Amino acid sequence: MSGAIDDATSPSALSDKSAKIFVAGHRGLVGSAIVRKLQALGFTNLVLRGHAELDLTRQNDVESFFTVEKPQFVILAAAKVGGIHANNTYPADFIAVNLQIQTNVIDASYRFGVKKLLFLGSSCIYPKFAPQPIPESALLTGPLEPTNEWYAIAKIAGIKMCQAYRIQYNWDAISGMPTNLYGPHDNFHPENSHVLPALMRRFHEAKVKGAKEVVVWGSGSPLREFLHVDDLADGVVFLMENYGGLEHVNVGSGKEVTIKELAELVKEVVGFEGELVWDSSKPDGTPRKLMDSSKLAGLGWTPKISLKDGLVDTYKWYLENVKQ
Repeated sequence: MSGAIDDATSPSALSDKSAKIFVAGHRGLVGSAIVRKLQALGFTNLVLRGHAELDLTRQNDVESFFTVEKPQFVILAAAKVGGIHANNTYPADFIAVNLQIQTNVIDASYRFGVKKLLFLGSSCIYPKFAPQPIPESALLTGPLEPTNEWYAIAKIAGIKMCQAYRIQYNWDAISGMPTNLYGPHDNFHPENSHVLPALMRRFHEAKVKGAKEVVVWGSGSPLREFLHVDDLADGVVFLMENYGGLEHVNVGSGKEVTIKELAELVKEVVGFEGELVWDSSKPDGTPRKLMDSSKLAGLGWTPKISLKDGLVDTYKWYLENVKQ
């Protein structure tokens, strides 16, 4: 399946700065970055609703919203997300809530005349033992990682729903799959956060306490890919303007870093002076997880924010916004 733009797309989708754009999930890590990007580009008619104002899991509420607001474009960044512990504890929530949100928003967008919709997924849609780097074609070629399959199944359904509406109705619905994201509005919770914000919090707390060392799980050898959420937002706008294909598109940095290199970099950015100790009795997780983002690069988009600059920006946000 080529990445060529097909007849159903409108490449200059966002040429009108007064176009009405609904960003679903605008308070999250991803949605807030997309809003910042659109506002920086001069878009003046963003439609934003918090969960208390609009419950996307309720079909009637979603239909009422579309009846009144009639957005021209929709970026679907709303989702129930969490780490391994949350996925294992609340599998019904992860599959049901995400399926409800996606189904309600995608279907209402089509029926109420939205010109173009972009659905955001996650790299966890790919099989546990996918080839590395992971191409888009790896989707549905093997079993998923069991710890987050409920979330992954919902996200795969979202991709397939966009494809089905494109095939049946010639409607311009596309999907983007981001790699591991970080940046302002990330989750820095002590137990439930991902590796990068978790390391940042631990080094910061150790620095404040004057601790002699920070112990990190594993050997530090696994390779991971990270993308600053502002780069993702830039990529999302690029896709809205330049892509209209059937297949989903990976959005990654294309750069790998070992967990050890990441920890050393976070330690440096935070300014922790003590020792970094590796507890190699603890599990490492998947040895490598890199997405193949050559399709997006071929369309003309590459990320701009280096990991070091992104970490400096994120730590600044952490200091200003996270309760110490």
